[in-house]
Amino acid sequence: QVQLVESGGGLVQPGGSLRLSCAASGFTFSNYYMRWFRQAPGKQRELVASITSAGSTNYADSVKGRFTISRENAKNMAYLQMNSLKPEDTAVYYCNADAGSWGGYRRYWGQGTQVTVSS
Repeated sequence: QVQLVESGGGLVQPGGSLRLSCAASGFTFSNYYMRWFRQAPGKQRELVASITSAGSTNYADSVKGRFTISRENAKNMAYLQMNSLKPEDTAVYYCNADAGSWGGYRRYWGQGTQVTVSS
């Protein structure tokens, strides 16, 4: 059974930090790009960060310098460390596994975890 399960969301004040986790199972984790997306109320889903199996990362301009994506292939885990959080970061955050061009861009999705940044 292919599964991606996010955890770690919650309510934080502006300027605070939160660490999201994504536990993967049912596929060859190390063969996939791992990505974090988010979707705010009334807005389209957007790509926040991505990481290759070897650890190369990319970030949306809106989160550069504040968020860090990482992975532990031996544990089938991906993470998103979020610092200096802003109210505009409020969204449901989704973990995504992407096979890339070599794998026909097959994707798996988690159920999402809510992040709310509010004073």
